[in-house]
Amino acid sequence: MDQSRRSVWRVDLLPAAGLLTAGDLAAGLWGLAPARTSLAQPAPVETDPARVSSVEAGRAFEARRSGVWLRAGGEVIRILPDDLEESRHQRFIIRLSNGQTLLVSHNIDLAPRVPLRRGEPVEVRGRYEWNSKGGLIHWTHLDPARKLPGGWIRHRGLTFG
Repeated sequence: MDQSRRSVWRVDLLPAAGLLTAGDLAAGLWGLAPARTSLAQPAPVETDPARVSSVEAGRAFEARRSGVWLRAGGEVIRILPDDLEESRHQRFIIRLSNGQTLLVSHNIDLAPRVPLRRGEPVEVRGRYEWNSKGGLIHWTHLDPARKLPGGWIRHRGLTFG
């Protein structure tokens, strides 16, 4: 490989590695957007829980499946006391559009507490575990070991996790 090819390759890797090029710095100083977009930018996400499908959760419940990563949205119908055993978890129950209920167990030692009120819409992404009452969603936070995909909770336009 010739020297010029190697240099171009290295410059192209700088933004992907989280480093800024001189052009990026100049664009920032003059308030201009860089010509390329970052690979880390989030894709637009539907945040209206009324539009988030409850089909996946319904299928997992009917099949008695556990360990399934899914996303669901619904209305907070009950706020439960925190689970203080081992790591602390904020707990609440949501009702999906299909009538199914889910217990959400959100680790507040690894992610911020979500300021919820009964009757408010919320969207969650996490790991589903089957139970006879509709199921449980946990892992609504990033995995500190980076082995699992991790999840989040969206509420009032903010993402917790």
